[in-house]
Amino acid sequence: MKLLKNCRVIGILLLVGTVVLSAGCQNKTVAEKEGKAGGDGKYETLTLRYQGSPGQVTFPELAEDLGYLDPIKLEWVGNTTSGPQDIQTAATGEIHFGGAFNGAIIKLKASGAPIKAVISYYGSDEDTFSGFYTLEDSPIKEARDLIGKKVGMNTLGAHHEFVLKEYLRQNGLTEEEIKKVTIVVIPPVNAEQALRNKQIDVAVLGGMLRDRALERGGIRKLFSDYDLFGAFNAGSYVFTEKFIKENPNTVRKFVEATAKAIEWARSTPREEVIARYEAIIEKRKRKEDGETVKFWKSTGIGSKGGYIQEKDFQVWIDWLIKSGELKKGEIGLDDLYTNEFNPY
Repeated sequence: MKLLKNCRVIGILLLVGTVVLSAGCQNKTVAEKEGKAGGDGKYETLTLRYQGSPGQVTFPELAEDLGYLDPIKLEWVGNTTSGPQDIQTAATGEIHFGGAFNGAIIKLKASGAPIKAVISYYGSDEDTFSGFYTLEDSPIKEARDLIGKKVGMNTLGAHHEFVLKEYLRQNGLTEEEIKKVTIVVIPPVNAEQALRNKQIDVAVLGGMLRDRALERGGIRKLFSDYDLFGAFNAGSYVFTEKFIKENPNTVRKFVEATAKAIEWARSTPREEVIARYEAIIEKRKRKEDGETVKFWKSTGIGSKGGYIQEKDFQVWIDWLIKSGELKKGEIGLDDLYTNEFNPY
């Protein structure tokens, strides 16, 4: 009888052990599928979903290639169509992080999206900027000449629209006159061709696309964002506040790695940076034209390691208030960004 009782106890213990082991294996499988960190649990998430840009290498992509992001890996889910689209996709959780012009981040945050910027990733300087170009023989010489004309840019409600309207306001156009300047949404890779075919009167060209167009000749600059504002950080990467709260170590690693990649690109000879970009594009095999990276000149970022400065957002808060799109005191700088993860 005693032996039978002991056998029953042993049987129960074995059954419990099997259930626990099975549950442990299931939990491990779920963790692996979600990209959760194992082992010492230093990083909460080991995979970050994101959208890329055809023919371009982003700083997080560079960071991963340089090994700065290890053991975290990036998962490319496709290419973004614009900054506003990218951060909206991040806000809905379809991707983990997205990047956009700071003015677009302010507008999305003001609409109630629970996002926060963590690092600057693009901007303008004397080598890297967005210019508004016309054909060489165009009659457009000044701001007032743009009334009734078409200006081609990548998207509405983002960097280029803000810059265009600021240029028009600074040159004395009224709000009614500004409405007579037509904005045409056109992919950046098609902007030069649309300008040369006279489908638009002005094209926004930046970085490598601008330099390729200038190399072919026949166009001239009307103005640029650098002409208006000097060197400045223009856009930032964002995560949702929930993701930051639940994955602080992962976010810190992402920001540190991206910041280091920015500084690597800033301090490394131009030819070496271009060679690295070409190798990255070749390795990822996305059927894209990598020729534009040959024209890379600078990071375009005004601060060390993409550290976000107060002015990077304040200028656009003021602009939105002035244009009536934001109420004074509606949103504060602390609501928009944090530098707590940036080692610089």
